[in-house]
Amino acid sequence: MGLPVRSASGELQPTLPSDQFADDVIRRLDQAVADRRVWNIHGLLVLQNGKLIVERYFEGQDRERGVGDLGTVKFSPETLHDLRSCSKSIVALVYGIALQQGKVPAPEESLLSGFPEYRDLADEKRSRLTVHHALSMTMGMDWDESSLPYADPRNSETAMDAAHDRYRYILERPIVDTPGSHWAYCGGATALLARLIAKGTGKSLHDFARESLFDPLGMGRTQWAAGSDGEPFAASGARMSVRDFSRIGMLMLSGGQLDGHQIVPAEWIMRCTTPVVSSDELRRYGYQWFLLDVAFGKSKGWASGRLERMWMAQGEGGQRLFIIPALQLIIALTAGNYGTEDQWIPPTRVLREIVLASVP
Repeated sequence: MGLPVRSASGELQPTLPSDQFADDVIRRLDQAVADRRVWNIHGLLVLQNGKLIVERYFEGQDRERGVGDLGTVKFSPETLHDLRSCSKSIVALVYGIALQQGKVPAPEESLLSGFPEYRDLADEKRSRLTVHHALSMTMGMDWDESSLPYADPRNSETAMDAAHDRYRYILERPIVDTPGSHWAYCGGATALLARLIAKGTGKSLHDFARESLFDPLGMGRTQWAAGSDGEPFAASGARMSVRDFSRIGMLMLSGGQLDGHQIVPAEWIMRCTTPVVSSDELRRYGYQWFLLDVAFGKSKGWASGRLERMWMAQGEGGQRLFIIPALQLIIALTAGNYGTEDQWIPPTRVLREIVLASVP
């Protein structure tokens, strides 16, 4: 895959090419950090054409989902890091594997049919819900996860985590919009997908992800945080090293393959990265992946450069996986700017002003 491989002793052995692209990225990154134009980033990997271009680690404040503040952490290639909502994009890939194995309902099938234990909730509106609506976050439910901070108990995801039965809490939300017509950010949708995976495979979300995705990719240690009820924080609980995070990007670029072995069906990768609905003025949404166009070309500047499609996994605090197929480019970034209104600035500047500005 072009990533550092594990030796027999388990050590990771990277080979960093010395070229102008890498030199430019490092120069711009160091200057941006020194100027405080980017702050509290923890790890950065840049890969192109299957080669590791840049790998940098920093020291900074961090938190762990379900645990709390970790204080100051000196990050390294082996350090596990919260992916937060990038977990959603991983759940989508795991769902595709389970679907190929015939263990979960197809996108076109009824969502409620996968939850017969909640048949009392069935009504005309909920009966229209399909798995596709959960995958694309177009369920039309009364769900507010965007206007309220996660520390607010009225935030729908926070309320879901605190509920006695999180799946009933999700499924009993009022349907206030026609399913499929509009996008609304909804960690509850991801929780339902993860529950279908667990029900169909007979394994926990993390165990099945480990067996079907993480191990085949050669990942090191991973975790998936869970609530006090033992149920996983499906939408935000994955933890892994930034190196292993970048392996997800390599898998996406290869159409779900590794060394000729099909891990995720190629057609499922295509469905995940095919726009279903607009999420805002710039971004579109597939199956738990954001899709948008980005410009690059250092000779013309950011605003007037060449446009290419980008796939993106995005997590609170500044976690990002940027994948630009036309450039065979992957940027994996972890950061610790949780709960701040300007947390989007460092990853955006890393993408635009540091990496894309350095593309040859």
